[in-house]
Amino acid sequence: MNDLNMSKMLSDLQRVAAQAQSQVKPLSQDHDDSSSPKSFAELMQSAIDNVNSAQKFSGALKKSFELGEPGVDLPQVMVASQKASVAFDAIVQVRKKLLEAYKDVMSMQV
Repeated sequence: MNDLNMSKMLSDLQRVAAQAQSQVKPLSQDHDDSSSPKSFAELMQSAIDNVNSAQKFSGALKKSFELGEPGVDLPQVMVASQKASVAFDAIVQVRKKLLEAYKDVMSMQV
């Protein structure tokens, strides 16, 4: 690859990383008392979006580290990777519990 392609790829990665970072919100920001209560579907969609953002950010950091971008170090990459992994595992467990609850409700006799 020539230098022009590498610099374009690097700027694209930086843009994606900045976009992913701006989309990741701490959980405390999801719970503001001024708005109306969210529905369960909205809360689940928000949680899934947060997990997706964490995974995108982790992927962008991994690529940046692999390309040798300055300012991206291994501990930063590993922490982002573990955060994304834990968030994904948590959402999978929530899905599992929801399916169990659905099966329990469906097996109830009316």
